[in-house]
Amino acid sequence: MNSNATLQNEQLAQHQKVTRSKFLQRAFIMLAGSVLFSIGLEIFLVPNRIIDGGITGISIILSHLLHLPLGVFLIVLNLPFLLIGYKQIGKTFAISTLFSVVIMSIGTSLMHKVAPLTIDPLLAAVFGGIILGIGVGLVIRAGGSLDGTEIVAIVFSKKTPFSVGEIVMFFNFFILSSAGFVFGWDHAMYSLIAYYIAFKMIDITIEGLDQSKSVWIISDEHEKIGDAITYRLGRGVTYLNGEGAFTGDNKKVIFSVITRLEEAKLKSIVDELDPRAFLAIGNIHDVKGGRFKKKDIH
Repeated sequence: MNSNATLQNEQLAQHQKVTRSKFLQRAFIMLAGSVLFSIGLEIFLVPNRIIDGGITGISIILSHLLHLPLGVFLIVLNLPFLLIGYKQIGKTFAISTLFSVVIMSIGTSLMHKVAPLTIDPLLAAVFGGIILGIGVGLVIRAGGSLDGTEIVAIVFSKKTPFSVGEIVMFFNFFILSSAGFVFGWDHAMYSLIAYYIAFKMIDITIEGLDQSKSVWIISDEHEKIGDAITYRLGRGVTYLNGEGAFTGDNKKVIFSVITRLEEAKLKSIVDELDPRAFLAIGNIHDVKGGRFKKKDIH
């Protein structure tokens, strides 16, 4: 009994150590993402009268019209949505988001007096969008959010036929359009450029440059193709049993996971071994375990 109790205590201590390590790692990632977001706003977008979407865009407009610090609006306007997120999504998400929003608000206040790196609105839109997108992507990867409209979109998506992305896009259409009345339509168009770039950078930051892809192949040469994927791409392969609905023939289905960079090589392997093979490739947001490790392409 004593040895079992000792073992359980050691396992509990190890679990707490791992949990604490993961918590600190997540906190650091959210801190870095929030700081980057603040830099993108105050060093690039705000001085050039370019806005972002969501609550951040509304905050920039109100800060300009009412001549009050941007950080005040970022906290005040996000608080109601944080309460919704706490009730509808979860405590951890709400706390992570609150932490990120507070850091973002403090960051914008500290950087407000820093001179902008460029007064060219196009350069500001491009580089501001890149930095904003990376910042948001890091926070999302760590389990938080930097904008209350995303929380509303998640809640509404459960009660409507629209996806989270469609709801966010709907909100941002009106927010970004309002920039035309406040800052001029040229700045509204620069805002659209910044928003689009940030949107793309969020995807890249979350999914990585080596975005994972699932592969489904149906071929009579399944063994040759499977061996080629294993030894030439270094990827694990699983054979699934399938049956043609029209012919009733039994078929072997090859399933594997590759990266975006390996897609062209995979297609050439399939064309080389069986030009008539059925090939389907889809995006995957997360991969864990198995033999999914980067290897050289032969």
